[in-house]
Amino acid sequence: MKSELKPGITYRFNYKVRPNKTVPHLLPESPEFQVMPKVLATGFMVGLFEWACIKAINPYIDWPKEQTVGIHVNFSHIAATPSGLTLNVNVKLEKVDGRKLTFSIVADDGVDKISEGTHERFIIDAEKFNKKMAEKQARAAA
Repeated sequence: MKSELKPGITYRFNYKVRPNKTVPHLLPESPEFQVMPKVLATGFMVGLFEWACIKAINPYIDWPKEQTVGIHVNFSHIAATPSGLTLNVNVKLEKVDGRKLTFSIVADDGVDKISEGTHERFIIDAEKFNKKMAEKQARAAA
């Protein structure tokens, strides 16, 4: 973690919604999802917001040795977005509490505001984290 990692960091992320990021593609094994509208899936929206926060913060950590993982999401999904529209995701680092980072997020699709809220991420040591996950897999297999 670099000393420049402080509240106030902002980042704007733009993403053109592709057809494979719509609800029917979220979990292809779900027959219920297959008949739902072809609009941006909330699950993909969460991933895009995480990506925006990662891009915002990577210059301020020792990437890729240090990485961030999502630990909490709290935002709305208030307007549907068909494929072809571009999402404009604005993130701001609001709080740094040790290795816990809190972001505010506001997103629109060029027509409507589609979301606003907060997201928390935690800075990890990737090698230690991956070792713990390998140990967990081994315990689960036993």
